[in-house]
Amino acid sequence: MTAPISDMHEGHTTRGRYDTQPTVALPPGERILRGAEAWAAAAELAEARARVTGTAPVLLVDTYPGVDVPALAAQVEAALPAWTLTDVETAARPVAEVERLIAPNLTDDRVFGVMSHFTLDDFYDAERLDALAAAVTGTPTVVVGWGAALLEDRLAGASATVLVDMARWEIQLRQRQGATNWRADNPGEDNLRKYKRGFFVEWRVADRHKRTLFDTLDFVLDGNAIAPAEPHPDSPDAGMITGTAFRQALKDAAHRPFRVVPFFDPGVWGGQWMKNLIGLDPSKDNYAWCFDCVPEENSLLLEGDGGVIELPALDLVFSRPVDLLGAKTFARFGAEFPIRFDFLDTMDGGNLSLQVHPLTDYIQNTFGMHYTQDESYYMLDVGDDAVVYLGTKEGIDPAEMLQDLATAQDGEHPFPAEKYVNSFPARKHDHFLIPAGTVHASGSNSMVLEISATPFIFTFKLWDWGRVGLDGIPRPVHLDHGARNIQWGRDTTWVMENLVDRVETLHTDDEVTEERTGLHELEFIEVRRHWFAQGADHDTDGTVNVINLVEGDEVRVVSPTAAFEPFVIHYAETFIVPAAVGAYRIERTENSRSPRFATVKASVRGTRTGDN
Repeated sequence: MTAPISDMHEGHTTRGRYDTQPTVALPPGERILRGAEAWAAAAELAEARARVTGTAPVLLVDTYPGVDVPALAAQVEAALPAWTLTDVETAARPVAEVERLIAPNLTDDRVFGVMSHFTLDDFYDAERLDALAAAVTGTPTVVVGWGAALLEDRLAGASATVLVDMARWEIQLRQRQGATNWRADNPGEDNLRKYKRGFFVEWRVADRHKRTLFDTLDFVLDGNAIAPAEPHPDSPDAGMITGTAFRQALKDAAHRPFRVVPFFDPGVWGGQWMKNLIGLDPSKDNYAWCFDCVPEENSLLLEGDGGVIELPALDLVFSRPVDLLGAKTFARFGAEFPIRFDFLDTMDGGNLSLQVHPLTDYIQNTFGMHYTQDESYYMLDVGDDAVVYLGTKEGIDPAEMLQDLATAQDGEHPFPAEKYVNSFPARKHDHFLIPAGTVHASGSNSMVLEISATPFIFTFKLWDWGRVGLDGIPRPVHLDHGARNIQWGRDTTWVMENLVDRVETLHTDDEVTEERTGLHELEFIEVRRHWFAQGADHDTDGTVNVINLVEGDEVRVVSPTAAFEPFVIHYAETFIVPAAVGAYRIERTENSRSPRFATVKASVRGTRTGDN
C-alpha cells in the first residue's frame, strides 16, 4: 500500500509547488528578438561586414542536427525575401559514403554503439565547400544547415553567424513522432536505434562543432521552437539573442545556483507519485522517469525582455567548465557534467528491470566511454512493501543463474529473482549504494532519487519481468554484456557490509546534523546529508555541488556576501551550485511551514579544495 500524498513528507503537502519551468535570467538590457525583427538584425550585421570587405553579405545559419531545416528555411525566406537561400548540405559527402563511415560506430546492436571521434569536416567534401563559398559572394545569401559555419573561414570574415541550437530531449520527442536522423531516410525506424545514432555519432560531432563557434557566434536561435506544423496564432516566433547575451548569460549562470528544466517520461513500470505531487498531466497512465539534473539532455530557459529562449544546458558545461565544475573536476572529466540526479517512480507501478552496469574497463574497451555508471538509490518516499534488489545471494551457482536468465528470455519461463538476488526492505531516506557490476533493481511502490554518474544509457537488463515496452516491442535485454560484468562476490554479506545503511555522522549540534551517506569507495561521488531546522552553511570547496531538498517544503539558497540573489527551492527540486559560488547557505523561508529540513548534496570526491 502506498502512503497518501499528504503524508509523503513531514510538514504540509507541497502539491504543485515543484517548478517544472525554472528560468535563468538574461543579462539586464538584453532582449529576445523574434520573427522578422530577429532576422533583420542578423542581416544588418552581415551587411555591415560586407561593406567593409566590399563583397555581398552572407548569413551563415548553422543548425544542430534535429532542427527542422525546411521549416527554418521557410521562416528565413519570409523574413528576407531579397536574399538567396542556399543549403550547405549540398556540399556534404554522399549519404552512402557517410553511412559506411559511421557503420562501425553504430554496430548491429539495437541500443549500444561505439563513441565516435569524427568532426563535422569528415562528413563534408572540402572542394564542394570551396565551390559553395565562391558561389555565394555575388549576391546577398543565407546559407542554412548543419555545417553552414564551415564556410566562415572561406569567406574571410565577410559573414555573420547564427547558431540554431536544440535540446536532445526535444530531438527524441520528434524522433518518436517520425523525425529522422541527419540525412537518413528512417522515419519509421526503431526509436532506440535513432537515439543510438544521435548519442554515439551525431550529437558528439555536433557538440564538437558548436563548441568552436561559442566564442565568436553573432546570434543564437531557439531551434526547439521551430516546427513544421502551423503554429498556434498566440505562439511566439522562435527567440533569438545576440552572441554577447548568450555568452554573458552563461557566465552569470556559472556564478549562482540554478536549475535545469526537468522532463518527465512514462514507462512500463511507471508510478503515480510524480503525477500526483508535482501536478503533471493527469490523463497520462504514469510517469516513470524525471531527469531533473542531466545537463546532456536537459535545457536551460533564459528569461528576459521578450520572454524565454530554450537552449541546451550542455552549452553551459561547454562554455564555462572551470567556473561550473571546478578546476579539479574539469581536469578529471573535461567539459562533461559527471553527476546525474533523476527520479524513478514505481509508486503503484512495477519493478524496474533487473540490471547491472558495466565496469570501467569494460565500458572503455567496448563502447569508448571513459567512465562508467556507478549509482545509488536514495529513497525519497516508499510504500509499506517497498524493497530494493541488490547483489546476489550467498551460495548461488553463477552458471545456474545465468542459465535461468537465458531460459527466461523465451517469455514462458519467468526468472526466479528471489532465488538468486537479495531483497532488502526500503524505508524513506534509506540510501542504497550500487557500484558498477552490482546486480540491482528498485521494486514497486518506491520513489527513488537516483544519484549516479552521468553515462546513463549503459544499463544491461538481465530480466524485465516478462514485459514489453510501451511501443509493444520487447524491451532489449543484454545478458551477454551483463554476464561479463556481474561481480559475483557482491553477495549478501558483502552487500550488507558495504552498500546498505552506510550512514556516518560527521557533525551534529543543536542546529545542524551532517552525515555521509555514501557512495561506496569504488565510486567517485561523495554524498552528504544535512538535517536542520533553520539553516545550514555550505561551501563548494572548489567543485560543483548537486543538491535535492529531500525533506521540508521550501528553502532558499543565499550568499553570505550577496554575490547572487536568494534562490528559492521547493520539496524534491534538484539544483546546481557551481564551483565558482564558494560559500552559501540553505535556510528556511518566511513561507516555510515544515518543522525540519534535509538536503542531500553530491560532489566529486577528491576534488574539493585541500584534498590530496
